[in-house]
Amino acid sequence: MSKHLSLGKQGELLGKKYLINKGYIILVCNYKYEKYEIDIIALINDLLVFIEVKTRSTDLFGEPEDAVSKSKERHIAIASEAFIYNNSKLHYTDIQFDIISIIISDSKKIIRHIEDAFFPRNF
Repeated sequence: MSKHLSLGKQGELLGKKYLINKGYIILVCNYKYEKYEIDIIALINDLLVFIEVKTRSTDLFGEPEDAVSKSKERHIAIASEAFIYNNSKLHYTDIQFDIISIIISDSKKIIRHIEDAFFPRNF
């Protein structure tokens, strides 16, 4: 596995553990719909949360969350609509789109949870 893929998987595991420690119930990791993917889908209270995890080894070229483009937001929205449609019996009162930003280097691990980071316009 290449170094950047390994770093991404490590970040997703850290993000998942972080959410569990905050009381989230993880429903699905790496949910795929057609060519789109959502890293983590979770519930907290009555909130259904779609989470994109971005991991970098440095912030030298910007924060990890800066890599979530409008196009990526649209892709997450498309996949989230499919998830909602295919899980109609799931109980929740609202939805939210979050980003977990992670920097992993030899000397530090920084995790930032950006709640309600975006809301796709066509949703």
